[in-house]
Amino acid sequence: MGKEKVGRASYLTKNLGNYPEKFVVNGRVYLKVEDLRYGTNPHQPAAFYKPEGISCPIGDMKVLKTGKSGLSQTNLEDISYALNIVKFFKQPACAVMKHVNPSGAAVGRKGEALRDVYIKARDCDSRAAFGSAIAFNKKVDAATAAEIMSSFVECVAAPDYDSDAVNIFNDGEKYKLNKHIRILQCGDISALPAYAGDNTELKQTIKVLADGSIVIAEPLLTGLRSVSDLKQAEAESQALGKVKSLFSATESQIEDLLAAWYVNISVRSNGIVIMKNGQTLSVGTGEQDRVGAIEQAIAKYRQKYSGKETLDGAVMASDGFFPFSDGVEVAATAGINAIISPPGSIKDAEVIKRANELKVAIYHAPERIFSHH
Repeated sequence: MGKEKVGRASYLTKNLGNYPEKFVVNGRVYLKVEDLRYGTNPHQPAAFYKPEGISCPIGDMKVLKTGKSGLSQTNLEDISYALNIVKFFKQPACAVMKHVNPSGAAVGRKGEALRDVYIKARDCDSRAAFGSAIAFNKKVDAATAAEIMSSFVECVAAPDYDSDAVNIFNDGEKYKLNKHIRILQCGDISALPAYAGDNTELKQTIKVLADGSIVIAEPLLTGLRSVSDLKQAEAESQALGKVKSLFSATESQIEDLLAAWYVNISVRSNGIVIMKNGQTLSVGTGEQDRVGAIEQAIAKYRQKYSGKETLDGAVMASDGFFPFSDGVEVAATAGINAIISPPGSIKDAEVIKRANELKVAIYHAPERIFSHH
């Protein structure tokens, strides 16, 4: 007998009923929000749950416009990581997500409207932004909505929308490319923990392993709350004694260093974020070695943006320490002259010494921010 052929629709129909209305993990009750369009791939059924009894900026999202067949797990994960970036900023911010990594992110500088910020985030990597999920930390206006509708987008999440913006999103006749765009109104993103010491009650992360075992962990937070927390790197070794970074970043670069650090929290490790003037220029992600992630980010920038703004004066955030000075050398050769990373290498003093020789400012963050998502 031949194997029964099961199409996607019938496969999902057979399996969606397997998900309970509620379940308990680590003493917390989860209630089903909805069955999803699919999980990570179309043949994987999935359901969406939220913890009972608490307000959830993502779990309680309002669907202002539903796309074809609703949301998938991939949509929700991209939205979650995008909101996890923009939550850090008081000024207008936008994150454009693809495959649970930012293809681009941007923070508003003086005089920039939300539309300008979106264009900066999208055009960090406009090719990768095709079919993206986007998140904002501010109300979306009509001008921003019209710009979003000019290229293909899967989902938009924001705390609020102007009525004119909603009308634009619903105009499927004018914007046929995006007639199935999904528009979501999230809750108060200030409720998301961001900094060490924030309340993380009921916000631990849960990772399911291949055999069904689970790991429960505290969320990834940072001790850097403002630019005043940035400290120039220093380290000591037997051979070199005490070594301190001799160069300082400019005021604009200091803002970019902090922003790049916040973006990097939601980049898959090894993560490298290169930034300038409030805009990510390139993101290196998922490489097994740190210098490889730097090389990847620089090569990506040169490949996609040949002839555009150079990396001269750009800053770089590394989610882990530099085991050797080669990562700083590669960055400096490309024009990057300010870097933030955590300490922790036995060669920290050598790395700082080499950075001084290359006239690169080094700042040490208080923690490593690996994200193995």
